[in-house]
Amino acid sequence: MHASEELVEYGMRRWLIVIGVMSATLLQVLDATIVNVALPTIQGNMGANFDEAAWVVTGYIIAAVIVIPLTPWLQQLMGRRNYYVTAIVGFTITSGLCGTATNLDQLIFYRVLQGLCGGGLIATGQAIMRDTFPARQLGLSQALTSLGAIVGPSIGPTLGGYLTDALSWNWIFYVNIIPGVISALLCAMYLRDPARRGRPSVDGIGLALMATGLGCLQYVLDEGERYDWFNDRNIAITAAIAVAALATFVYWELRVVKNPIVDLRILIRNRTVAAGCALAMLLAFSLFGGVILTPQFQQGLLNFTATLSGLSILTRALGIMVMTFVTLALLNRAKVRPQILLGTGFIIVAIANVLTGQVLTTDSTFSTFVFPLVFGGIGFGMLFVPLAVSVLSSVQGPDTQKATALLSLCQQLGGSIATAVLVTLLDRRGAFHLDQLAGTITLSHPAVQHALAANAPLSSVAGVVNQQATTMAFADAFYTLGIVTFVLSPLVILLRPPKAASHAPIPMAAE
Repeated sequence: MHASEELVEYGMRRWLIVIGVMSATLLQVLDATIVNVALPTIQGNMGANFDEAAWVVTGYIIAAVIVIPLTPWLQQLMGRRNYYVTAIVGFTITSGLCGTATNLDQLIFYRVLQGLCGGGLIATGQAIMRDTFPARQLGLSQALTSLGAIVGPSIGPTLGGYLTDALSWNWIFYVNIIPGVISALLCAMYLRDPARRGRPSVDGIGLALMATGLGCLQYVLDEGERYDWFNDRNIAITAAIAVAALATFVYWELRVVKNPIVDLRILIRNRTVAAGCALAMLLAFSLFGGVILTPQFQQGLLNFTATLSGLSILTRALGIMVMTFVTLALLNRAKVRPQILLGTGFIIVAIANVLTGQVLTTDSTFSTFVFPLVFGGIGFGMLFVPLAVSVLSSVQGPDTQKATALLSLCQQLGGSIATAVLVTLLDRRGAFHLDQLAGTITLSHPAVQHALAANAPLSSVAGVVNQQATTMAFADAFYTLGIVTFVLSPLVILLRPPKAASHAPIPMAAE
């Protein structure tokens, strides 16, 4: 019996809810990536330096990370439909406000508000989709949910670059308004609330500890490399505060407070949720790692346009989308166990990252990246649905929202960790390879003699050496992604098989 069978919808009503939820999910994921492309323009228009403009992104992420684990509590307080519609409306309004900002302080303030509104959209949408479809269609509901998570990071940089170049940076925010209005109207009209079990108590100490710990942690991950990590006093102090606050928060929620604001006990009583959270972090680390590295290499060293680089990422997204529905059929019609699909998918992703590292050269073309990206897309397409099915089939009732919130938080942290690790790795390995290559370049080196004979300036030789060192650093970063993904893939054995109900055949048409 589905825990929320009374919330299952059929026919056109179901698909209108799907459109509303997928639109909201896409907006949240898209907005997390679309702004990065426009940052240089925003910085120039507002007369800000790079560190100041970076808070447009950092402020949003910190606010979102704090809200994500609070969504089960907020839903219990307001009702799920009221919370979800309010969050969509708030996200839409603050998007418009961001577009009207006339100075950097205004924009950062509106972005923080936008993060507070948008942080819980993915987790709540995932739970809504789970309850809107019958138990036997759990895989289909999560396949549809994953499309927003796939499409957003893939089209965000390209769309952001186009809007900034063709119109202005303001339009990267205005573009959210019409889809946000449609999503809010559909959800307000057709969503129904699950039964609430009383009003929640307010765990003020837990809220303060969590906000402090997660906010400081996100700040360290975002700003650490820019300030040389723990060699910077502010980063070191902030990291210490994050560790102390989060450790105290875990103890407080598990051992002290009777009604915690974030129920961490679900990680103890449900091994599948705990393993799923670890795998969600690994998935995000691998996915966003590639989203970070590929455009930077293509645009920075190969002089790809933003559009061409975006098409490259979209190539992988198409592979993911196709394989997602192939995986859905394997999971439900061929009865392949989720653990097998997950393990295979992670290994394919690991191999794809290693292949990408092997083909990187300063002469790479668009076609160079096609096979590794499509191959990696096939691997990622085998991850989203089996992971969601395994975790959500292991929970019922209020635990559903708790599980989706923790999965969403781990995905966000996995992406942030990927950014921090890879940016640091690129910097350190680039310097290492530059030292190694520079040590071999002397006046007797054939390439130097050739350049001198052609009257080329020595600075051109230095440029070539630097370019080669950077290319080698990017290759190391892709190798690292592959190794980490491969080494951690055995975590899939900790997942329990989903309940039999979720393995029943999945009709693809509405009933």
